Amino acid sequence: MKRNVNGVSDEPHPNVSRRYLLKEATRVNNLSPNKGVREMRSFIKFSLVVLLSIGSVTFGKALKVTHKTAMDSGITNVVLAVHAGLGIPKAEMTPAIEKRYREDVEKALKAGYAVYTKKGSSLDIVEAAVNILEDAPEFNAGKGAVFTHDGRNELDASIMSGKALSAGAVAEVTTVKNPISLARLVMEKSPHVFLVGMGAEQFATEMGIPKVDPSYFKTDQRLKEWQEMLKQEAKPGERKSALPPYHTWGTVGAVALDGKGDLAAATSTGGMTNKRYGRVGDSPVIGAGTYAENGVAAISCTGHGEYFIRYAVAHDIVSLMKYKGLTVNDAADEVLMNKLKKAGGEGGAIALDSHGRIAMPYNSEAMTRGYITKDGQAHVFLYEK
Repeated sequence: MKRNVNGVSDEPHPNVSRRYLLKEATRVNNLSPNKGVREMRSFIKFSLVVLLSIGSVTFGKALKVTHKTAMDSGITNVVLAVHAGLGIPKAEMTPAIEKRYREDVEKALKAGYAVYTKKGSSLDIVEAAVNILEDAPEFNAGKGAVFTHDGRNELDASIMSGKALSAGAVAEVTTVKNPISLARLVMEKSPHVFLVGMGAEQFATEMGIPKVDPSYFKTDQRLKEWQEMLKQEAKPGERKSALPPYHTWGTVGAVALDGKGDLAAATSTGGMTNKRYGRVGDSPVIGAGTYAENGVAAISCTGHGEYFIRYAVAHDIVSLMKYKGLTVNDAADEVLMNKLKKAGGEGGAIALDSHGRIAMPYNSEAMTRGYITKDGQAHVFLYEK
């Protein structure tokens, strides 16, 4: 079948020929005035039905658009959503730890919402929320970051503005208290997007951003996890690059929609327990762990970073929405629950569209996450689907 540049058929509907429509138009035109008017109305209605049927069939085939409405994304009027990684297996969760998880996520939501109510920008909102999560020792970002193979805490972060598609990122910083704030300074105060290691540390010093002794990031729980990994590696025949449990390679992140309709996304992490050789995952990689574009969506991811980089997860979700017309819910599910899962990649994402609709899919046992709506109602989830 011949199709035009938009992928739509140039051929008439198979049950209605052009000759038939032309014949009918001529017949109606030759009728008496009164009868002609009645017949013309019927003919116009019939023609519209035919045209609409052609358009719906061919356009639907060309773009493979789902037939879900905007409301099918479920949750609406969201101004901020956050995640705090994949959490820990339910069997290992205690009431005390769960309580802290929920309290810290709610605290982050309320911090961001406070900025929203003061007409702060989406960048201000996500930075405020992620700062809280970076300061919470339960999560793998900032204080509480996991240990590298060499016994260090190396931090990565990125932030992106949907308004200008501007972005900033840092990796392998070891003394910056809140890496997400440094990433924002890279975006706003430098001509670059991504700074790494000593260069990022030097830039932080020049910017006057708060620094801490590297020991600030250490926690007993993370130290224990690292030591257990070293023991596992020491066993005869054990692969030196064995993948740690998923709850030791989480992240924190936020996505926001401000009063002006601008979107922003931010992600921060300590990386993967026992990582070697300067390994960097998806969290500071724009398009992999973080992405935002006004009019479409803002995305922050968590999970096995290598897969998120290979599949450009954050950007892919936005692209499915932008070019194929998928809802935020359908796009996020397609990438996380179909593409990534089939490839063996474990993780999740929070995705907020330009209308305040949120999707929070994950293909692991849990993902610590929450959102807050325009009216200030906060909702926090761990294992609940």
